[in-house]
Amino acid sequence: MVGVIATSDAVQMAEERGYDLVEVAPAANPPVCRLMDFGQYKYELTKKAKEAKKKQKVIKLKEVKVRPKTDEGDLQTKCNNIRKFLDEGDKVKVSVSFRGRERAHMEVGFKVVDRMKVILGEDAEIEKDAAQEGNAITMILFRTKKK
Repeated sequence: MVGVIATSDAVQMAEERGYDLVEVAPAANPPVCRLMDFGQYKYELTKKAKEAKKKQKVIKLKEVKVRPKTDEGDLQTKCNNIRKFLDEGDKVKVSVSFRGRERAHMEVGFKVVDRMKVILGEDAEIEKDAAQEGNAITMILFRTKKK
C-alpha cells in the first residue's frame, strides 16, 4: 500500500519493477490501481475457469418415444433404457405420440404413461407429470437420490 500518488509516478514505479499498472476500482475517488503482471493474472483466470468447467456435470435431456399400441415387452425394454439414461445422470423425456384416429383416444396414452411409472417404480422421480402437448403426451423424469 503506497497511498495516493500521481499517475505519472505510479506508471514509472510499475515500469521500474517490471509490472503493469492496472486500474482496480475506477469508480472510487481517487481511482484505485494496482501493480501486477497482467498477463500472468489473465492466465490464472483462464486456468481457474477451465478447472471449474471440468468439475461441472452437464445434464442432458434424452427422449424415449412410445406409441399407444406399444406392447408390454417393448415397454419393459424402453423402461430399461430409461433406467440406463437416469443412471448416467441424464433427464428423460417420455413422449407418447398419436396419429390420425388415435388422437380420439388420448386416455390410452395416459394408461401407457401410468404403466411406465409402475414399471420404473422408485428408480425415477417425475419432474413434469404427463400432459398433453399437441399430438403427444409428454412427461419428464429424473434420477432419485441414492440412499
